Amino acid sequence: MAQLNIDQGDWIVVCDGKKALWLGDIGDAVFPNLKTQEIAEHPVPLTREQGSDASGRGVGSVDAARSAIEQTDWHEASERSFLEEVAQRLDAAVLAGEAEAMVVVAPPRALGVLRRAFSPHVRRALRAEIDKDLVRMPVHEIEKHLFG
Repeated sequence: MAQLNIDQGDWIVVCDGKKALWLGDIGDAVFPNLKTQEIAEHPVPLTREQGSDASGRGVGSVDAARSAIEQTDWHEASERSFLEEVAQRLDAAVLAGEAEAMVVVAPPRALGVLRRAFSPHVRRALRAEIDKDLVRMPVHEIEKHLFG
């Protein structure tokens, strides 16, 4: 990975579909020092714990053939909703002047959801997007992964 350059006060947002960490750099260009500013956690129950019925069946309009209708993946929908809330929080931070620049670190699937939800303001503030799952690591380990 290329050297990640951030300035003091930049945000590093490390997240997945269940947890988000907002980290601020209080160090300098040579020695970054990440500190947790905010944490958001979203418990995501399994789909089987959220759904109420078995998947349905549909009847074709041309013949009498029946086919199964896939059950809604409530687990995935809940994670997507949480990531959209994270994107809204980032937009509010940029608009309020809390964050001028940011780096987003998330697994590829979560990063895809975030990209679709990012406002133009957030897109302009993004310095980098890193497709890694680091959210369960302690902050000092995240620092090592990002800065070596």
